[in-house]
Amino acid sequence: MWAIPAKGGGNRAFCDRMNSWAQGEGQPGLGYIFWREGEESGAGPVARNLGPERTEAMRKRLGLGVGDAVFFVAGKPKDFYKFAGAARTKVGEELGLIDKNRFEFCWIVDFPMYEWNEEEKKIDFSHNPFSMPNMAPEAFLALNAADKETILGLKAIQYDIVCNGIELSSGAIRNHRPDVMKKAFAIAGYGEEVLEQKFGGMLRALSYGAPPHGGIAPGIDRIVMLLAGEENLREVVLCPMNQKAEDLMMGAPSEATAKQLKELSIRLDLPKK
Repeated sequence: MWAIPAKGGGNRAFCDRMNSWAQGEGQPGLGYIFWREGEESGAGPVARNLGPERTEAMRKRLGLGVGDAVFFVAGKPKDFYKFAGAARTKVGEELGLIDKNRFEFCWIVDFPMYEWNEEEKKIDFSHNPFSMPNMAPEAFLALNAADKETILGLKAIQYDIVCNGIELSSGAIRNHRPDVMKKAFAIAGYGEEVLEQKFGGMLRALSYGAPPHGGIAPGIDRIVMLLAGEENLREVVLCPMNQKAEDLMMGAPSEATAKQLKELSIRLDLPKK
């Protein structure tokens, strides 16, 4: 469950408007509590169900007062975390809580190495399978299938730098040890033969010895977008593509000729219009 404080949003009209917005985003709605003059225990269905003591404890914890509100998003993190972020941004924009004249930076760290794949009922990679697990290599190599809780709590050495909610750079310390890489893929259910088939070149290169290494890739176009005060990346890209991945200035992609397709041994089976 996420609590989203809303300074200055403590009235039913604003809470109803946010609830309608959430429903327009395909969600069942947003739970809320708001505080108004003469109603210290908070107002709204959530406040009535929590009771005055818990509602007051929550108000103090969030640093809210009369004229403020708090919204709630609940559910499985993988399903709701993006919506929770969008709701937080929406609240900030609607109430004028975002300072448009500042650049605020933060590092995002402690990315999960693995996650539980509910559909296949197995452990799977969460983000980047080639990052180094944030665990001593010997301890990592000693993990087995019975250590499910430890594995799902394992972090990877990955990091992003974000400015005003925009990811500017992403990086990681790379997995440079073949034995650790084989173990990492084995935990996710990929046998050594699959690893050799798909990433054999990388394994062979690392087998000759590689020092610990990592880096970060800055998104120059995103930095320019922030400096220019734009909200859409297409406004700062020289030849932007539309939502169909078409470059309208260059007229790309164009249709391939029959000769070009024959040279590449490609046969088209297009649906009939």
